[in-house]
Amino acid sequence: MFELTGPGGAFRRSVILRLGKHDVVDAVTRRRFVAQAGFDAAAWIPSLWVAALLRYDLNPSHVDAAELVVFCGLAVVLQVLIGRAVGLYIHRWRYSSFEEIVAMAEAALLTTAALTLIDVIPGLGRPVPLSTTIFGGLFAMLIMAFGRFSWRVYLDRITRMDADVQEPVIVFGAGEAGLQIVKSMQRSGPYRAVAVLDDKTDLRNLLVKGVPVRGDRTDLARVAEQTGATTVVIAIPSAPSTLIREVVAIADHTGLSTLVLPPVTELWGNVGVADIRELTEADLLGRRELSLDIDAVAHYVTGRRVLVTGAGGSIGSELCRHLHRFAPESLVMLDRDESALQSLQLSIEGRSLLDSRELVVACIRDRDRLAEVFDEHRPEVVFHAAALKHLSLLEMHPEEGWKTNVVGTANVLDMAVKHGVDHFVNISTDKAAEPTSVLGRTKRLAEQLTAEAAGRSDGLYISVRFGNVLGSRGSVLPLFRNQIDQGGPVTVTDPDVTRFFMTIPEACELVIQAGASGVDGEVMVLDMGEAVRIVELAERLIAESGKQVEIVYTGLRPGEKLAERLFAPDEEPQPSAHPLISRVSVPPVPAGVIDAAHGMDVDQVDVRDRGRSLTPMDQRSA
Repeated sequence: MFELTGPGGAFRRSVILRLGKHDVVDAVTRRRFVAQAGFDAAAWIPSLWVAALLRYDLNPSHVDAAELVVFCGLAVVLQVLIGRAVGLYIHRWRYSSFEEIVAMAEAALLTTAALTLIDVIPGLGRPVPLSTTIFGGLFAMLIMAFGRFSWRVYLDRITRMDADVQEPVIVFGAGEAGLQIVKSMQRSGPYRAVAVLDDKTDLRNLLVKGVPVRGDRTDLARVAEQTGATTVVIAIPSAPSTLIREVVAIADHTGLSTLVLPPVTELWGNVGVADIRELTEADLLGRRELSLDIDAVAHYVTGRRVLVTGAGGSIGSELCRHLHRFAPESLVMLDRDESALQSLQLSIEGRSLLDSRELVVACIRDRDRLAEVFDEHRPEVVFHAAALKHLSLLEMHPEEGWKTNVVGTANVLDMAVKHGVDHFVNISTDKAAEPTSVLGRTKRLAEQLTAEAAGRSDGLYISVRFGNVLGSRGSVLPLFRNQIDQGGPVTVTDPDVTRFFMTIPEACELVIQAGASGVDGEVMVLDMGEAVRIVELAERLIAESGKQVEIVYTGLRPGEKLAERLFAPDEEPQPSAHPLISRVSVPPVPAGVIDAAHGMDVDQVDVRDRGRSLTPMDQRSA
């Protein structure tokens, strides 16, 4: 026992001191149903005697003891048999749960009814007064309920952690998840709930497992000072990122650390202390509960031949993992990066031998190679995710953006139309709305190319437009973390620059959904939520690191916007079949210009021009 000194010693001592009581509990628990049936059956004996005595004004001389003993025996047998029949003694429900209490009441009432029927059988001469069986049943039910309540209170008391060895925390959220978290904290773990906060005014003065609701988010600083809490736990799995950011901002200002519960999609069963975790970028920027129309997606993916271009990229690889779950007939994954394909195969199949014909090394710029791929695999569904996406590099090398984002897209579209692809989804970007950069203009042209292909195909050809994706290659978050790890400075282009953010899984689910509910030739625009100030994101990451890191403003780069837009001024968004997806029309590119583009030298095309067509320079100058 002397080894329990030092860090964590008090916590371990608290656990050891409770072992003796737990041994008793375990012994009872192992024989729970025998003990439970015995207790319930025994409850009838005093209940029937009390009911009989009350019938005769507490005069025992008037009670027929022999008949009453027979009825007590009947009650014991009936309670056990009926209780087992209704599932009370066969581990069907959790102990003292609502369902178990209902079953207990059902068994007691049925036993009462059976005793009453026996008592009124003609010829028996009413062995006991009728009130004895009826009131005896009610008394027995009360004893059964009191016994369960007392045992539950005892369990809660002996399993409750020693408050002195736990860190005091404030739980934000008084809903079902908050209730389960407080209950879990009282039983185990390093945290102790000292207060609960919730923005719902009707929850004021509520006790959550004995812990009071003491206000809303604005009371966080006051409650922390009064209780000595050092941490706030956001116990709302469905909390939107806006709510999380607001609570985190208040907590940071108060000097509290913040923990969260993961979103609903990551939780299974009851919520406990083990589910509490640190904040992630997705919590701050992209947490939303999606409703994927499984039937609609399965209709056009399951059992079909599917091709994904750019399959090794951040979006492409996640798309492949999502699509694989819908059991397509084949999933052809095309990329020019063989290492990326190897990693993708490992993540999907658990092996990386690169021995499948469905892994295709090819470049979408190579029209002849694409023709070979389409001839071999004959895809019915195509997700086109291959693109060059780094804004600054494309400003310096616009011809590369032209070759991949425009000519490459035209190549894929031509092959899709030629082979009768019935679903084509082009992955676009918010920079295509009122473009000011090479990236934006080339992706805008890709949208127009897709719209044109829709006019000469019998299939569904759409584009899907969304903003920055958390965790994708080259995204700002890994850059900030790396700069912070190196001691700074953290570089931000402008204090007022804002961007839209979405998690990779969220983006891919909506892309797949858009393929099921899109309108031919149109651009489906994903709801990105509210734009986020990049400097606030940098400040949050710095605060999380605990380091003193400077923020340096570098100025906007060529072609970069202060604030991205999801829609151009001349675009009128319309609702779609999904609440998080809107749709807009884009003008198709003339077919003759597309044909000219395939044989055009890059020097003939000025992709920096603010025009939106593929018209060569000599045609524009003419």
